[in-house]
Amino acid sequence: MRNLVVAALILVSGPALAASLQIEVEGQANGTVTIELLKDVAPEHAAQIAAIAAEGGYDGVVFHRVIDGFMAQTGDVEFGKMGGNMSRAGMGGSNRPDLKAEFSDIPFDRGVVGMARSQNPNSANSQFFIMFDQGHFLNGQYTVVGRVIEGMEIVDAIKRGQGQNGLVTGQPDMMTRVTVID
Repeated sequence: MRNLVVAALILVSGPALAASLQIEVEGQANGTVTIELLKDVAPEHAAQIAAIAAEGGYDGVVFHRVIDGFMAQTGDVEFGKMGGNMSRAGMGGSNRPDLKAEFSDIPFDRGVVGMARSQNPNSANSQFFIMFDQGHFLNGQYTVVGRVIEGMEIVDAIKRGQGQNGLVTGQPDMMTRVTVID
């Protein structure tokens, strides 16, 4: 019930309550990652991620695509839950509408959090990725929604995927609990 009240407050008041996310990670990596949501840069994306987190939507979602030296992707609340059939992980989203791109001039550097999307720039929904290193080729093409402010060493320890696409096989690391903090 408390999560529903928090989600309602976030939706009613807009992104102002969406300050940071605290992500508990389990698997090969274990610990807490704190992400500052950049509500002034991407207000709609920050509000949507915060609302999904407040509802518990990210709890139990795996890091399904992890490419060494590039990024770790998670947030598929439809197909990426641990214990379910994850053969379609990375193809889903939330029951919320897709978001219009909120591109900025913030570069994709180490620790930056971007919104994953299809080839349509206005298709971001719930999935996001955390940069292991710079990826300036993404600048101006993907929405920057946040940055890691604590726990980058946990991100660095996330289980890597295989092949060019970075698909994580076996037991992927997961976000056991994601909470919104001030």
